[in-house]
Formats: sequence, C-alpha cells, structure tokens
Amino acid sequence: MTNTKERAEDTCPLTYQCRLSLSTRTVNHLAGLLRRHLKVIWSRWRILPPGKIAVIVLAVLRHDQRLADLAGGNNVSESTVRRWRDELIGLLAAQAPRLGRALRRVVKQGGEAVLIDGTLIRTQRRTGKADWRNYSGKHHCHGLHFLALTDESGRLIWISAARPGCTHDNTAARRDRILAHLRAAGLGAVADLGFRGLDNDILDPVVVTGYTASRTHKLTPGQKTANRVLANGRAPVEHGFAHLKNWRTLTKLRTDPARATELLRALLVLTNLEVNR
Repeated sequence: MTNTKERAEDTCPLTYQCRLSLSTRTVNHLAGLLRRHLKVIWSRWRILPPGKIAVIVLAVLRHDQRLADLAGGNNVSESTVRRWRDELIGLLAAQAPRLGRALRRVVKQGGEAVLIDGTLIRTQRRTGKADWRNYSGKHHCHGLHFLALTDESGRLIWISAARPGCTHDNTAARRDRILAHLRAAGLGAVADLGFRGLDNDILDPVVVTGYTASRTHKLTPGQKTANRVLANGRAPVEHGFAHLKNWRTLTKLRTDPARATELLRALLVLTNLEVNR
C-alpha cells in the first residue's frame, strides 16, 4: 500500500511535441482574426497570446486532439480550450460565403459551371428517437448530410446547412433552392445520378446528370460515352471533399449536431486557405 502511494506521488504529467502540417499563412490568418475580435470586444488580456491559441485550435481541428490533453500540455483548463475552439469556429464560419455570393464570384472569375455533390459526415450514435433520422440507409451508419459546390477545378465555394443523414440529395437541393440560384447567376451544374429529377427542363436544363439503365432499356454506346465524360468532369468535386475531410475532427463528429453547420463552414474557410496557398 505504501509503495503504491509513493509511486502515485512521484508521477508527473508528460508532454510531447507534435508536428502540425499546416501553413504559416493559415496560422497567421486565424491569429489575426482573433486579434481583431479581441479589439472589437475590448478584451485586453488572454492567458495565452493569439498565435498560441490559434495553434491549439488548429490542432483540435486538424488532428482531433482531445481538449483535456491540449489543456494539460498548455497549463489551462479544458473549458478554456473549448471556449477558444468555439470562439474561433464562429469567427471563421462568419467568413464563409453564402450561396448567391459564391455563385456570383464564380461568374466574375469567368466560370460557366459548378460541380454539385452530397456527402455524409459520420457522427456518434445517440440514444432516443430523435437520432433515428440521422441514420443513412445508403451508408449504413449515423451521420449528417451536407451539399457542397465546387468550381471546375475542385475548389470548394459553398457548403449547405447540416441535415439528417436520411436526407436525399434532391431533397436537400430543393430546400436550398439550388436551381433558382443557378438560373439567377446564369450558371450550369454537373451532378451525379443522385440528382436525377432535380431539373426537369428538357429544353434548357441547368443541372446535367448522366444516363441510367433499366431492365428494359440498355444504355447505348453514346450514352455510355456521355457518362464517362461526365464522370471525368465530376472528379474535381471528390478532390474538394477529400481536402475538407483532411480535418480529422470530421472522422466522427462528437460535437452537437446543431453546431455542425458552423463547424463545416469554418473548415471550408480553412481548407481554401490551405489549398490556395
């Protein structure tokens, strides 16, 4: 009993260094954003400088580090790290462009079409009937559904609000009035077969999808070729999602689903800072 007590008293917390694979530009942007915010709210003092706070928050988002581990390594409380994380996520999410503005920017840059797709961000399974809608029968797991738009090179330009995992791509696109925004901006969109039926205008379609075969109708060689061309054209949107999911905090969301929209829009801003450096 005495030996066990002596060993417990002799132990001390250990810390280690970890490489954060992000550019200095991203850290400086986040630190500058925090400095301007502190001036606005007349906050004269924080326990750590803005640059250090930015690195801690980026470690949480990039490597999904536990808040308690980062708090212990920097001699602050876990609640302080959580408050910093939520504060900076809110500041970044406010910089994310809304749909109409994002499409107008594409037009201003000379773009003629955008790429649209949906994705599922996995979440922890929660108890209660309220979580049943978050189950995706397609992916066989619980998650939240998001729509995203990219330009022709695969750069993410907009991301939708979080919806239950059972939401269909067409349903999400109709709720966000994607067609109306595309027509107003004079842009077209390339999408996968999940968006078939979204645009029923035969003479002047805005959303272009591929062809599907049925038991009674085989695809012609021309239709197969068209599907291959569209698949090649849609490849950049998958690259955009891959860049977004490099933030390991999205591996399995442990945050409140109500805050997931703000988190994804903050990561959209950070992703564009990293990709376009």
